[in-house]
Amino acid sequence: MTENPVPADWRAANRANWDERVPIHTSGAFYDVPGFVAGREALRDFELAEVGDVGGKTLVHLQCHIGLDTLAWARRGATVTGLDFSEPAVAVADGLAKEIGASTARFVAADVYDAVDVLDARTFDIVYTGLGALCWLPDIDRWARTAAALVAPGGFLYLAEFHPFADILAEDGRTVETDYFRREPTVWDEPGTYADLGAETTANVTVEWQHGIGEVVSALVTAGLRVEFLHEHDFTLFPRFPVLESDDGAYRFPEGHPRSPLIYSIRATKAV
Repeated sequence: MTENPVPADWRAANRANWDERVPIHTSGAFYDVPGFVAGREALRDFELAEVGDVGGKTLVHLQCHIGLDTLAWARRGATVTGLDFSEPAVAVADGLAKEIGASTARFVAADVYDAVDVLDARTFDIVYTGLGALCWLPDIDRWARTAAALVAPGGFLYLAEFHPFADILAEDGRTVETDYFRREPTVWDEPGTYADLGAETTANVTVEWQHGIGEVVSALVTAGLRVEFLHEHDFTLFPRFPVLESDDGAYRFPEGHPRSPLIYSIRATKAV
């Protein structure tokens, strides 16, 4: 994190960062694109259990990046639409859809706040948002209104996201270091990417926002959705803290270390 001022066009800075990292993510081991093409499951067990059967349903994935999770839902029988603001990411997703034969998958390059207009006010049985999405959005109420508008009557939104409590902890995973209620933008200036910390990059400035659990839930309720559940999980997908241990692809605090929530998930429905 830096004390640099927020760029005049924060969206352009974030897009440049993501655009540059698309080829790194596509070719690297973190996303394992060849493995995915060969049939590897991209979705997490808890997501599959909480979303349930998607066969014959329509699903839109907001902020889909290179589309692996989107296409994983397509493999399970959903007719999918992926939306992301990075044109290079959408191009990769389109190519992967063709490569695996997902003929009904559609990908659209657009800002998430423009999703309703770009998708012609179409609604979907499932609106899905995956991990690491909300921190890029300054206005969580606007996001909730957008997502809710895309949910068909009787359908639901499903959100799986990194828990904001983990963002306030120090490297030891137990000391509170920053302010949970900070809502001002945070500017980062860091090379590399979570998928390859040593990657050489030049578009390194990003702007992010922190959203508390109560803020997210309240936004969804205000947007007209009914929250079915809010689950907090004691694992994450990467070694967020050096102390975390993994034996099944999920990273957890070791025995004897105080546990804290690292991921949360929400399912919220729209009345018929």
